[in-house]
Amino acid sequence: MYAMKKLERPRRGRLLGGVCAGIGNSFDLDPVLVRILWVALTVVSIGIGIIVYIAAWILMPEEEDKSPDAPAAP
Repeated sequence: MYAMKKLERPRRGRLLGGVCAGIGNSFDLDPVLVRILWVALTVVSIGIGIIVYIAAWILMPEEEDKSPDAPAAP
């Protein structure tokens, strides 16, 4: 069966807030392609993409730290 990946901002591989990298990882797309499409849609929509990006940055959770030296959550 197909298991859907979580939509979250990664800690590595992000340029600004990790929104496009998170969308790319979640849908198995190249994050560079997502960034190019996001910029193109922002230009066409006269800047609405910037507001949507900021909202996604606030709403998308950040990836949990999975490093072995990370403290355990209580």
